[in-house]
Amino acid sequence: VVASMEMRGATASHDAASGRYTLRVGTQGAGPVRDALLAIMNLDKDRLRVVTEDVGGAFGMKSGVYPEYAALLVAAQRTGRTVHWMASRSEAFSSDNQGRDSLTDAELALDERGRFLALRVRHAQNLGAYVTSAGIMLATINFGRCLPGVYRIPRIDVVTRCLYTNTMPTGAYRGAGRPEANYLLERLIDEAARTTGIDRTTLRRRNFIPPSAMPCKTAVGNTYDSGDFPAVFAKALALADYDGFRKRRLEAKAKGLLRGLGLSCFLEHSGGVPTEGALLAFPGDGTIVLGLNVQSTGQGHATVFPRLVAQRLGVPADRIRHRHGDSDLEIKGFPSVASRSTITAGGATVHATETMLRKGRAIASHVLEAAEKDIAYRNGVFEVGGTDRRIGLFELAEQARALAKSGAIAEDLDTKVATDTPQAFPNGCHIAEVEIDPQTGTTRVVAYIAVDDCGNVLDPLLAEGQIHGGVAQGLGQALLENAVYDRISGQIVTGSFMDYAMPRAHDMPADLREAMLPVPAATNPLGVKGVGEAGTTASIGAIMNAIADAIPDGAAAHMDMPATPEKIWRACRKAQQS
Repeated sequence: VVASMEMRGATASHDAASGRYTLRVGTQGAGPVRDALLAIMNLDKDRLRVVTEDVGGAFGMKSGVYPEYAALLVAAQRTGRTVHWMASRSEAFSSDNQGRDSLTDAELALDERGRFLALRVRHAQNLGAYVTSAGIMLATINFGRCLPGVYRIPRIDVVTRCLYTNTMPTGAYRGAGRPEANYLLERLIDEAARTTGIDRTTLRRRNFIPPSAMPCKTAVGNTYDSGDFPAVFAKALALADYDGFRKRRLEAKAKGLLRGLGLSCFLEHSGGVPTEGALLAFPGDGTIVLGLNVQSTGQGHATVFPRLVAQRLGVPADRIRHRHGDSDLEIKGFPSVASRSTITAGGATVHATETMLRKGRAIASHVLEAAEKDIAYRNGVFEVGGTDRRIGLFELAEQARALAKSGAIAEDLDTKVATDTPQAFPNGCHIAEVEIDPQTGTTRVVAYIAVDDCGNVLDPLLAEGQIHGGVAQGLGQALLENAVYDRISGQIVTGSFMDYAMPRAHDMPADLREAMLPVPAATNPLGVKGVGEAGTTASIGAIMNAIADAIPDGAAAHMDMPATPEKIWRACRKAQQS
């Protein structure tokens, strides 16, 4: 259950004179939601405006259109009144798209030295009672494209079956197919290590795709542009003090506890839909408006993107104003999903800045009466090289507006672009340590180490926060969260926080260390790869492998999530009796 801090809600109004609707609603992209509603209601584009302001969490669930939105618009038109609706938490449990819910059988073939030869996967995905806009894609394309992860596996056979059931529809939830794929790989590799007797670190090292192989085309057709998987792995082991784990395990045993360490190497495809736009506008008050389609739902867009423009233009960051969440901006693009915002909107912002400066040089050559090739730009000023003739960016924008209005030049400095940016491949290695009380099944994640290659890092603090949040959601999936439906009536029985176990602060590891090992992406001008889904993608494998490592004799090797205290207790009893 996505369980965003703010439930879904919307306010609809209708102007009878113009026939125009306005919907204020929490989304991950106002423009795409507007376009979907236009199709549903058979409206022309100028008949509907969608506005999104602050959003209290989204995680993929708020990227699409829900039935209430169209109903609100119709109600506003028929009553002639503004109509507001906000879901209760119980409504959210029984009306929001839910996530995950798959069953996977997988087989890994190895040679006598432990080299991976082939992977066979049979994946069954619950779609729920209805198909969401992304449900089938997540179960097929998103899932399959994550294979073979960071490993050389020359032959891969994947079959996905999508099933209708009585449950809520499943859709995008942080990771959206990527955690499922990486989870099966890391659980499978640990099982291979137990079966063959090859050390789990040796087995991984032996099968990593080396950096010398980049760019590397995989068996499923992806081309990884960059990455140093062995270096990331080595850094994670060092940060986790892997060699000291045996001592920590003995110390835990002396206290009557079982301690386990789990490894999870991961790779995901980020970027998703490649087209994204950006707008640079000069309103005439000495500022630049940066307009974007992608919606911030807590990722810090208002910090990252204006600063990016300021750095490229050499002007103070407080001169850049960030606008988003308004379909009237008419900026092409897709919602902020798939760790795509910095990749695609960042690339579009760079393109818009470069396009605006090219126009600026041409206009400056007209204003300063010089050849365009002699015009240079630096720190907010266009100047003629070797002379004292110059004009500031904002002054030129004002003159350009007047010149365009008079017909002296074709267009002013306002610039809108749409850019296609190829996908990137964030990767990393996360390591979890757990302690288990075999008498009660109580499990604590006592240490967590995350080493990530998300390409160039534009804001370390925001990137760190993204990892922390993702780990919290992955920990919830691994240990606590489960949407349960009654077997007879089909009714959801975990329909509130009284019944549904959400992770709390005390469930998080006190010892959470993270580090970056950036290898710049070759697919976009910023060299970024994305980080928003890293924590959820990696953590479930790390935690479940740690549990399997803690309980002796493989008694927890085939445990399904969530690893509740009862399941842990039963596995401990099984190990004691063997």
